[in-house]
Amino acid sequence: MQLITWNIQWCRGCDGAVDPARIVRVCREMADFDVLCFQEVPRNYPELEGSRGEDQFAALAAELPGFTPIKGIAVDVLGANGARRQFGNAIFSRLAVLQIFRHLLPFPADPDLPGMQRVAVEAVLGAKSGPLRVTTTHLAYYSAIQRAAQVEGLRGLQAEAAGHAADAAHPHKEGGPFQTMPRPASAVLTADFNFRPEDPLYERLQAPLAAGVPAYSDAWRIAHPGQAHQATLGVYDKEQWPGEAFCCDFIFVTEDLAPWVEDVAVNGATDASDHQPVLLRLAD
Repeated sequence: MQLITWNIQWCRGCDGAVDPARIVRVCREMADFDVLCFQEVPRNYPELEGSRGEDQFAALAAELPGFTPIKGIAVDVLGANGARRQFGNAIFSRLAVLQIFRHLLPFPADPDLPGMQRVAVEAVLGAKSGPLRVTTTHLAYYSAIQRAAQVEGLRGLQAEAAGHAADAAHPHKEGGPFQTMPRPASAVLTADFNFRPEDPLYERLQAPLAAGVPAYSDAWRIAHPGQAHQATLGVYDKEQWPGEAFCCDFIFVTEDLAPWVEDVAVNGATDASDHQPVLLRLAD
């Protein structure tokens, strides 16, 4: 299974052009991907630089025939003429999508800093080896309080899923909404986490959970032990990120999947966003 995660900055490249087709084209040049995890996908936000307010959930889906689009709306507010304004994440999968969850992450008040609601969109996919959870999110940028709370929220969701994976004793009520559906403990978690490898939150996200609950591990460290993370932000866009480029985009896998990690690769060549896309190859 090949998965790409990317903060696409509303499809805006370092040249200032907003181009959803270019985003998909870069991904296709990277790999024959099965799953795409995108962050910063807008609908009806013409104020975003270079955008006309286009529905990028729809525009990206149009470039991906044969893939199931999964919206993860974080911000959903009333716009002009009654039209909804939405901003969040998206997953596109050519694997069967067995179940979808959309989790609003904690958003504690932090009055001194700007902030927005964040969402983790989770899809249970029908991989060849069995159901696999893939979650993508985008943590708070300005507020350390919110970011820390969101890390705890992600840890809680992993514990919750592991509980559901073990919960098969009750009646299934086949065919109705109470029917038991797969929600495995084995999982991939991707995001622009807005923390760096040296941040304590990086280790906190990977800290042990309760007995029987597989914790997350950084797939980069599994694939490249002892190697520093390749930069994923500020490589080309020195106007927004004038300092040294750094890594804040990670792919975590549950520890039971560690032997399945074949490679993690950062595309350091493209400037189609201010972030670099990251590819995971997972044996299946």
